[in-house]
Amino acid sequence: MGQDQTAQIAWKDGGIPVSTRFDDPYFSLENGLEETRHVFQSGNDLPARLVPGFHVAELGFGTGLNMLALAQVAQVPVRFTSFEAFPMATPDIVAALAAFPDAQAIAAPFLQAWAQGARRFAVGNLSVEVITGDARETLPNWAGRADAWFLDGFSPAKNPELWGADLMAEVGRHTTPGGTFATYTAAGFVRRGLEAARFTVTRVPGFGRKRHMSVGRKDL
Repeated sequence: MGQDQTAQIAWKDGGIPVSTRFDDPYFSLENGLEETRHVFQSGNDLPARLVPGFHVAELGFGTGLNMLALAQVAQVPVRFTSFEAFPMATPDIVAALAAFPDAQAIAAPFLQAWAQGARRFAVGNLSVEVITGDARETLPNWAGRADAWFLDGFSPAKNPELWGADLMAEVGRHTTPGGTFATYTAAGFVRRGLEAARFTVTRVPGFGRKRHMSVGRKDL
């Protein structure tokens, strides 16, 4: 697959990592861990739906915070696959996770594997694979299907290629019947793309200052 294109990071407000490529923060400027729980876990009705073999997939691995938050609540073996074009360097991830002691406390297996270049590893009950490269190329070739999606790319206004209709169609194609997605964005073109991918899409209250977010369920 070639060498990873490492994410370029700037730091703001005493420890918030910001992508210089997309001029967008990796997590909420208020409370990134609470946002993860509100948007991606509650938005997908997790952890209530978790059963052995449940498969969560994600667009945008970033700092690994969503993965670690899921590992905190997964009481059964769960698969987690994330698609990331620009993986963060290990020291940047370590610095970012310093803001979240609860997540940092279980991050050692992830950080050790990541520093060694591994993109398959285990954290608690999660079996993790991070697929590097442009998701528009890697997701169509993925053999898996997810029971729940975390759609967590950078802002659609700044990273539109991760929210296009063709990629949302691939998300739909790689979702089990009755599977779900959740995302922090309520952008109209994103919702329309997911509706075209056979999700029933609902706009619901967002986290913090974000008035709305989107959730959906794949038609049976």
